[in-house]
Amino acid sequence: PSVLDSFALLSGQLNTLNKVLKHEKTPLLRNQVIIPLVLSPDRDEEIMRQTEGRVPVFSHEVVPDHLRTKPDPEVEEQEKQLITDAARISPDAAQKQIQSLNKMCSNLLEKISKEERESESGGLRQNKQTFNPADTNALVAAVAFGKGLSNRRPPGSGASVQSGQPGAGAIIAGASGMQQVPMTGAPAQQQPMLAGVQMAPAGQPGKV
Repeated sequence: PSVLDSFALLSGQLNTLNKVLKHEKTPLLRNQVIIPLVLSPDRDEEIMRQTEGRVPVFSHEVVPDHLRTKPDPEVEEQEKQLITDAARISPDAAQKQIQSLNKMCSNLLEKISKEERESESGGLRQNKQTFNPADTNALVAAVAFGKGLSNRRPPGSGASVQSGQPGAGAIIAGASGMQQVPMTGAPAQQQPMLAGVQMAPAGQPGKV
């Protein structure tokens, strides 16, 4: 019977509280000030769960920060000073200051965007390729290995020879199909033969 009496008392009080809260004249609880009634330096798991681990204890050190509804006194003094200074400025002077500030901000934004565009264009210029790798490889292969070069001689080479010496045309014609060998500094036996005649080394008079 005592438990039932207590339950009936609690149920009646909860119903009364619900009626009071649902009444249209009752102010919203979010507009009310929270007053801490119990402060404890011990770790509170329920507070940890509700604050997602940000507030481990509800002590006298954290209560002023978490339940503050006004800024710090120093910040409040600075705000009052700014409000006082702003009230002293005339509307025309304030408009001029606003225009000057907007002009400075627009100039600064222009410079920043210009620097960004120049840096982007410089990066594109540095990354732009100024040669064709295929042409470079083909040129190197042609110079080093003769790849892609034609073995045909141009027409008329060795046919018309202007020389005052008799038999020069036959000598040149006979030498046209021979392999070229360097003459300077080479031994006499390595010199090329032109129509059966050995060429003299460089620097010495030759005989035909």
